[in-house]
Amino acid sequence: MAQVDTERFLKDLNELRRIGQFKTGVHRPTFSPEDMESRHWLVARLEECGLEASIDGIGNVFGRHKGPGPHLLVGSHIETQNQAGWLDGALGVMSGVALARAGLPVDVIAFADEEGHYGSFIGSRSATGLLEEGEIDRLSNRYHGKPLRDALREAGLEGRERLRLDPSRYKGFFELHIEQGTQLESRGLRAGVVTGIVAIWQFRILITGMQDHAGGTTMAERKDAGLAAVRLLARIDQEFPMVCGERSTWTCGRIALEPGAPSIIPGSAEVLFQFRDIDMETLERMERTLRAIVGESNRRERCTAELQVMSRSIPSPCHEAMMATLDRAAEAEAPGGWMRMPSGAGHDAQYMARIMPAAMLFAPSIGGISHHWAEDTKEEDLALNVRILARAAEDFLRSNVSPG
Repeated sequence: MAQVDTERFLKDLNELRRIGQFKTGVHRPTFSPEDMESRHWLVARLEECGLEASIDGIGNVFGRHKGPGPHLLVGSHIETQNQAGWLDGALGVMSGVALARAGLPVDVIAFADEEGHYGSFIGSRSATGLLEEGEIDRLSNRYHGKPLRDALREAGLEGRERLRLDPSRYKGFFELHIEQGTQLESRGLRAGVVTGIVAIWQFRILITGMQDHAGGTTMAERKDAGLAAVRLLARIDQEFPMVCGERSTWTCGRIALEPGAPSIIPGSAEVLFQFRDIDMETLERMERTLRAIVGESNRRERCTAELQVMSRSIPSPCHEAMMATLDRAAEAEAPGGWMRMPSGAGHDAQYMARIMPAAMLFAPSIGGISHHWAEDTKEEDLALNVRILARAAEDFLRSNVSPG
């Protein structure tokens, strides 16, 4: 059995943590100087493991095993949300490095911009042929508006060829990640074998009223888009529990009122709303309910509401044979201390699952905190989970599952 150097694994993780350190977390936005420093740092680590390492034209860092197969692909991402945690993504990449150091025939990848500073999973979509040049031309940073083309040029990536993965090279893709929730910690468990990755359905709700004076317009005369938005969201929160699944979630991420002044009745409201589940029937039922609520609002309110679909992703079930190897490895390393569970967040693995078998393993998050600088996991749980991953990877490589 491959012996993982967990001490070196933890040392690498903590060394990466220092690039862009913010309090106890990391601020390493995509294509920032700190992000590019971390990518070049990773290239050096991959080369130390004997891999052929490169950074492609969208920022993906790829370490290719030079020996014969069968091969596995292992990885995640290393950029972070703003002022966020040190393990989200980095854990999956450095676990791949640890498996390569242990002599396993793995390619290691750090996908660019999983966190969505410039787009939606642009690194993994590029590597699977789903990112066209025209989309790269259109994308810009969601926080400061810099065009993606400008960011690539400033990062020294302009003109580089973009990586295209060959599914026939791989038996499968493994991604180790923190849970980003409380299910493992609350049960006293140390590992989670992921059954699938939820789909995220995102909507924009535009509500049109009448901008007017906050003092001179009587309550009977008002067409207040802000209050109409609040009432619509309250109705969603009332109705969704009756149609959702056991692990469904829904979120209003933004309410923008125009003109946004204290003495002016809002003439319009923009609501960004999403829900998530792993079951297509549940997702469709939730959308039907949402549409019915918007229709009801238009019958009752003085304002009009328009529902626009922004995106609908597809649930990504994990590969059964790969889950079985993770089950066995988890039971061997942590008897009775693990469970199967869905992922409530999106991950690069969902795009890998489109072209090859894919599976994920979760390590517990302390307090469930993620996307915040206080994000953390016990070092003994980090070490345990990289051992589980290595055992599962070696088991799966010996299996009779065909590549790609």
